[in-house]
Amino acid sequence: MTGLTAAVTALGMAAALAACTGPGSDDVTLKLVAADYGDSPANSSQKYWDRLAAAFEKKNPGIKVDVSVYSWSDVDAKVKKLVADGHAPDMAQIGAYSDYAASGKLYSADDLLSIPVQSDFLPQLADAGDVSRVQYGMPFASSTRLLFYNKTLFAKAGLTPPRTWAELQADAKALKARGVKIPYALPLGKEEAQAETMMWMLSGGSGYTDDVGDYSLDSPQNVKTFDWLKNDLVGEGLTGPTPPGELDRAAAFAAFTRGDVGMLNGHPTLMQMAAKKGVSFGMVPMPGVDGRARSTMGVADWMTAFRQNGHKEQVGKFLDFVYSEKNVLDFSREYDLLPVTHSASDAMSGDPRDQKLSKFLDALPNSQLYPVGKTSWAQVSAGIKREIGTAVGPHGNPGATLGSLQRAADRAENAE
Repeated sequence: MTGLTAAVTALGMAAALAACTGPGSDDVTLKLVAADYGDSPANSSQKYWDRLAAAFEKKNPGIKVDVSVYSWSDVDAKVKKLVADGHAPDMAQIGAYSDYAASGKLYSADDLLSIPVQSDFLPQLADAGDVSRVQYGMPFASSTRLLFYNKTLFAKAGLTPPRTWAELQADAKALKARGVKIPYALPLGKEEAQAETMMWMLSGGSGYTDDVGDYSLDSPQNVKTFDWLKNDLVGEGLTGPTPPGELDRAAAFAAFTRGDVGMLNGHPTLMQMAAKKGVSFGMVPMPGVDGRARSTMGVADWMTAFRQNGHKEQVGKFLDFVYSEKNVLDFSREYDLLPVTHSASDAMSGDPRDQKLSKFLDALPNSQLYPVGKTSWAQVSAGIKREIGTAVGPHGNPGATLGSLQRAADRAENAE
């Protein structure tokens, strides 16, 4: 063997060895765009993801994970632009997925996750991630809503938390008589009107869709619900000085933490906000027409995986790691959110450290989510945000407003 031939042979052997032990099929950097759940730099979600990525990389040499975190006001638009520009991330943890799924841009959960991980999702959350009966949206975080009430104001007025609409109205009247600025906060402003709307529709026995999944915004129950809100709550001056259509959720939450609100619907984040301000509060299920509402609103945020970069195997490994019981629990506890898996939910239910979330956990099995699997939902939701506040205004007509929203929903659905 000549020296040149030997050198070439040696180089070939070295290259083959490097292919087995060094950079290879798994030598990739996964790009993840995620939303920020923190309320300060100290608890930014960037810190959570950096710790998680480092732990994963240690166990999986050759796979790097590069995470970019954006505020909720920016993250969906950021991902949309990346996709439009041909630079889709490998994964995006965002608020909506159906448009991407409908256009064939996403891997399905079946493509990515091991069977134990996929079967661990809570069923109502997994089902909400379906488009045409295939799961593309993987639930990442969830929460439910409860009726918060100011214990101090209730005690001074000799009140107990309401179980029915009539009791809620009576409590609100008693609070108003004692000078409470906002007996019940009804945020139907553009920030999150679709949430308050859905909570009241569910408490009235209906919702955004019927039993077969068709839009039912103008159902007789929904019209009755908004007639009651207009006449028996807003019309009685029980929702404070700001018209509901101009009141956003953030402003309502801030007023509650100042002690200006007797009752409002809220999610777990409000617990932290109120506690920091020294407000004593209680939480009960949403009142219904004749008793507690049979279901409440649930909310989920979604993990998605884009096909463009072709890293199916590596993305699957990372997501199996993300959805381990420990990691789901760590995230949920960090941000006062509810786990999306059976294993983490069971662990949280049995742990005294998580008692503050127990009422939200109890409500989750009977919760209903937005119809996010419909590609028309984004358009329908935007219309609700714009218009629903007018239904309860002084010149409002709930039946007409809901009828208009229903026709717009039908058009949006038929256009898909």
